[in-house]
Amino acid sequence: MRCLLYPLLATLLGACAPPSVHAPVGDRGQRPAHIPAAHVVRQGDTLYSVAFMYGYDVQQLAHWNGLAPPYTIYKGQQLRLRPPPAPPVASSRPKPRPAQARVSPSRPKPQTVAPSRPKVSTAPTEATQATLQRRPPETKKPKANRALSWSWPADGPLLRRFDAAGNGRKGINIGGELGQPVHAAAAGKVVYSGSGLSGYGRLIIIKHNNDYLSAYAHNRQLLAREGEWVKQNQVIARMGSSGTDRVQLHFEIRRQGRPVDPLQFLPAR
Repeated sequence: MRCLLYPLLATLLGACAPPSVHAPVGDRGQRPAHIPAAHVVRQGDTLYSVAFMYGYDVQQLAHWNGLAPPYTIYKGQQLRLRPPPAPPVASSRPKPRPAQARVSPSRPKPQTVAPSRPKVSTAPTEATQATLQRRPPETKKPKANRALSWSWPADGPLLRRFDAAGNGRKGINIGGELGQPVHAAAAGKVVYSGSGLSGYGRLIIIKHNNDYLSAYAHNRQLLAREGEWVKQNQVIARMGSSGTDRVQLHFEIRRQGRPVDPLQFLPAR
């Protein structure tokens, strides 16, 4: 009797055990094979996360959808993922000229022209000189994309390198310990902080300028909030294994929406 109770008890305990919490393994750093015509905004989406998901530049996506900064989107909104159709071309035929009335010729009246005097340059008055002195000098507008200084986002061994041709290798993987600090690789604004992108786990995206973004995936805890400005080397998250099968940081740098090799930007070590 006791021999029959042990297998039955083991079966009942196995049925009550909680399911595994690991998400599917892999980093979706590559554009989907099929990009739909539109994306329906979900809870937690930002225009930056949608652009990141499909590998587009956020400014290009905003232009297609007629959005202006700060690029506010709403749940259930449909975002165009393709350029809008071109407007119809106007006809190139010249318009007919209106008929002109005939004018009877008339003799021109003689005109008396006064002799012209030579132009004399006059010195500015005291009031004019004071106005010129008060006028501020012209200043050049600052460049939107100044040179960025990059640093490593975490300490640890390099587990995987960037491979432009490899599926899911659109960044580098850095090993580490659970709860280890993750740092901002460069100063910028947090444009996404959440877990809505499949394959990335808990993810932070930072916009550095009009061209460059950086992404930090598989975190255990997100510390930087959306909309927050962060400094270089500021702790923005804690390393974890969300969305993967081991503790690691998946780090990407994207230029105008497309992944580039982070090792070309990070200092040698």
